Amino acid sequence: MQKKPKHIIVLIADSLRFDTVYSQGVGMPYVQKNAVEFTEARSGGCWTLPATSSLFTGLMPHEHGATAQTRAIHKEIPTLAEKMKAAGYSTHQVTANVVTTHIFGLDRGFDDIRRIWKIVPPKFKKLMQMLVIMGKPRLRRKMFSRDFIEKKLTEDLEATKTWLQHTYEDIFNEARKIIKENDQKGKGSFIFLNLMETHFPYHTAPTFKFEAGGIFKKIRELIWLYHISNNTFLRKGKQVLPQKAMDMFKSRQQQAWAALAPNINAFCKEMHEGTDNLVVFGSDHGENFGDVVGDDLPWSYHFSNVTDAGNKVPLFWLGQNEAPRTVAHPVSARHIHNALLKAVGEQPVGPSILDEPERSIPIMQSYWYNNKGKTLDQFKYNQLSFLYEDHRFLLRNGKWFMAPFKTTANSSYDFPDFKPTPGNANPIEEIVYDTEHKIYLKDTIQNFENFSGKISFEPQPHVEK
Repeated sequence: MQKKPKHIIVLIADSLRFDTVYSQGVGMPYVQKNAVEFTEARSGGCWTLPATSSLFTGLMPHEHGATAQTRAIHKEIPTLAEKMKAAGYSTHQVTANVVTTHIFGLDRGFDDIRRIWKIVPPKFKKLMQMLVIMGKPRLRRKMFSRDFIEKKLTEDLEATKTWLQHTYEDIFNEARKIIKENDQKGKGSFIFLNLMETHFPYHTAPTFKFEAGGIFKKIRELIWLYHISNNTFLRKGKQVLPQKAMDMFKSRQQQAWAALAPNINAFCKEMHEGTDNLVVFGSDHGENFGDVVGDDLPWSYHFSNVTDAGNKVPLFWLGQNEAPRTVAHPVSARHIHNALLKAVGEQPVGPSILDEPERSIPIMQSYWYNNKGKTLDQFKYNQLSFLYEDHRFLLRNGKWFMAPFKTTANSSYDFPDFKPTPGNANPIEEIVYDTEHKIYLKDTIQNFENFSGKISFEPQPHVEK
């Protein structure tokens, strides 16, 4: 029986695209030399709640229940933190994203949650915080509330710190403290870390700065930031952002990664080298910068897409018992959950991507986003996509689409449009030849459609991320 890791650290860079990691020659030399590197991993969801819920449960969104409409994991489903606690670990979460906490039930199973915005002092000008608040409707309402006037800031107002300044070193320091404390107690740690530097609006400097120079260009950039953060195209039915705006946002994430990568590499080396620790680094989901999905408008944010940009993620496993190698077979990132359970001697339900990558079929889902009750009917659909052989297949509104994909980690990866399958042919009947895969996909799609049918397409009370 293999020895259990002393400490387990799962480090997630929120919204980080796979091609950002492999762009501009920005690498992580220690991580890439010593890790099992998954170059074709796909997230189960396209924004933080469903994607992180899939990491925490090993399940797809229609199974764990946390979507853009439902907003919570089913209470009867055990989480990874609960399972790690049962395996004898002290469980901790250090996060820069409110979505991973008690607001949506992702705190379940953690002995200790450290919300970094409660720990770090603000390093930005108050004017910048006001601009962020004014850009988000829910925060605008709170700004004019009595609590704000009395200077009793609510949690998500405080959390604007993480949108406006670097907090990664503060998060790493908290992880160091946890390990030191548990070492003194002779206790193992399971630590989940969430970094926001690669999440919109992307930290290209220690505190937020505009890309543009000059007052009028800064105002234009503010307008772009407003539209992308408020998903206004869902209400307007047209893409209000020019391509140069989308290119600018993509560049901002790349700049944020260039600054962050050496620090992540150094932290992973510190946590892993010469220890009995297990370190996992990756992303919950990839960001979307206007990548086209079929004949629809290009999505300009990450709530409702099944493009490779929104779902393909970087993923690295640094263990003591796994030889460094590259896994190029397409896998579902949610199955890292099963690999973690096997590492502590538990027997998971479903495949581990470390030793059974061929059994891990990447299936991506998205659920329509209710934008303040004003989402246009044309965007009110749920969708499921899966990869098989050299194609992606998409089910939307009872119709099948398909598109090729390239097996590459190159930043020049393109995103071919989905086209209807000939005669609306069901690819599971026409393409999938493996009997086990065929049965699994048929069951998955039937369950997805049953779950989707229970989600109301009528306007619901708005709950904003």
